Amino acid sequence: MDVNEKPITEVIGSIPYRIALAGGWIDQPFTSRLNPDPPGSMVVVQIEPQFRWMDRSGICTSTRDIAIHLWHGRIPNEEPVELVRQLYAAENAGRAEPSGSQDMIGLIYPGINRLDYDYEYEGGIFPKHIESSTDPQVARWLESVLYVIPVAPRPDGYNPLGRRNLDPQWIARLGQTGQDCFDAIIEKNLSRLGASFNECMSCWHTILPDTVEHDSLTVDLLSLLDWYQQRYAGAMYSGCGGGYLYVTSDEPVPGGFQIKIRTGQ
Repeated sequence: MDVNEKPITEVIGSIPYRIALAGGWIDQPFTSRLNPDPPGSMVVVQIEPQFRWMDRSGICTSTRDIAIHLWHGRIPNEEPVELVRQLYAAENAGRAEPSGSQDMIGLIYPGINRLDYDYEYEGGIFPKHIESSTDPQVARWLESVLYVIPVAPRPDGYNPLGRRNLDPQWIARLGQTGQDCFDAIIEKNLSRLGASFNECMSCWHTILPDTVEHDSLTVDLLSLLDWYQQRYAGAMYSGCGGGYLYVTSDEPVPGGFQIKIRTGQ
């Protein structure tokens, strides 16, 4: 093969990435246990490895690296539920603050997935139900209205969990944003999708304020977020501390790029 024909997957690996949309943090038991209206939902989307995403940016690159080593670069042809548990165990062995299972699910389940978490089910570690869409038309629509803007990776030593205002009503609202987000995508409803992004960020700021404002952060995340939310249907960050900004729009967003959703294995 000519070097110019070498696919990027030979450099970065063929295991997909995942992005997390509205509802993030409801997959953590410390939030779901206080949800007065379970289940609470969040959305993850499996995307093609077209380029190398930034580390420490809410794209679960560390989980992906573990998967690459655990499975020698390819996801095994086994039951997805069992693969999620294998990867969860490999990443969280001995960790005081385990990462949420949404990271593993997003890497293993193709398409657009709504994860429903209920603390009464397995202590909220794994979702009680996963609702998936691999409809190519739905995926193409989401690709057409989602723009990704690089902001900055979270700094070394940063901890988003220093301040916790775990108000049950706000946690219920957080879990509802995932349901609203998934419904909006299935309905191809841009305004509703944007509203779910904006509401999710309000929940983050209220429940876990260090996710968007912290002394170690060098970017004014709230001002940047507000600018985009005022001008487009909605906007939210890829993870705590920044990473990427997801903007929903039916017109091009300057500096934004678009993703390719993987709808099959």
